[in-house]
Amino acid sequence: MRAHAVAQPNIALVKYWGKRDTVENLPATGSLSLTLDTLWTKMAVELQETAGADTLTVNGSENKEMLGRVSSCLDRLLGSRRAKATVTSDSNFPIAAGLASSSSAFAALVMAASKAAELPADTLSLARWAGASSGSAARSFHEGIVELRADDHRIDVRSIAGAEDWPLRVVIAVTEAAPKAVGSSVAMIRSASTSPFYRSWIELQDEDLRLAREAVRNRDFEKLATVSEHNCLKMHSVMWTSRPPVVYWNEATLNAMETIRELKRSGLPVFFTIDAGPQVKAVCLPAACDEVNAGLAATRGVKEVIVSGLGRGARLLDQG
Repeated sequence: MRAHAVAQPNIALVKYWGKRDTVENLPATGSLSLTLDTLWTKMAVELQETAGADTLTVNGSENKEMLGRVSSCLDRLLGSRRAKATVTSDSNFPIAAGLASSSSAFAALVMAASKAAELPADTLSLARWAGASSGSAARSFHEGIVELRADDHRIDVRSIAGAEDWPLRVVIAVTEAAPKAVGSSVAMIRSASTSPFYRSWIELQDEDLRLAREAVRNRDFEKLATVSEHNCLKMHSVMWTSRPPVVYWNEATLNAMETIRELKRSGLPVFFTIDAGPQVKAVCLPAACDEVNAGLAATRGVKEVIVSGLGRGARLLDQG
């Protein structure tokens, strides 16, 4: 009763920010994302019919802070009378720092746990279980460019373009590796209840999704850039106008944004997006990747640059 899985994180171009149902963790809106290939979380789950509590090891150290969330996910997936779980997680990138670590972690956890328990389930069902713990995790079950749709009862998620269909590149400027001071779930609830812009953010989301979907279908990079950057800035405007405000950016975030603007003004096909954190993601066409990488690496305050293509969905690993 042991299984291993790996999942890649995803970054949202058209983002969701807020929950329509906090108990079921249903996102307030749909979203569109890119599954990455360079970054990963590997998860091993062992189920044992013995007394005792679950354990969680993250990157070689016991992690009690995240254990409750992991155990709740396993309860939802396998039932509260399930076997004790020993969970081991390893990631090759900073966690809880605005790099969507929860998306890969919970996708890999659900994939491994379902196999360990010999649970018959299709990809959509697994995605829904993972999404109940981390809204973005549902998207990490699919490759390339992924759309998630949400209604009042459940989510639907699918890939709308594979990595080979439109081989975009993502150059990540890491401006801070430490965990965020305010977690995304807490920040979303705060925004929904206090930001005067939250209602209009929700109302305009369907149109942004329509434009992004059309841009992907037509491989229209400029159109995708326009809607993605605008959607990003709208989301952070909602955060900033929450009470108290949620501001994840730092000086290096602003510097990296300006570098990307300069590269764009020089004629390079590139645009920025920023999730709930200080890291800046530059999305570009393959021919521009080296120049974007060099530009961000030379930007003041940027600690590290990570280059990624589009990756695969969550999957099982050999246990050998």
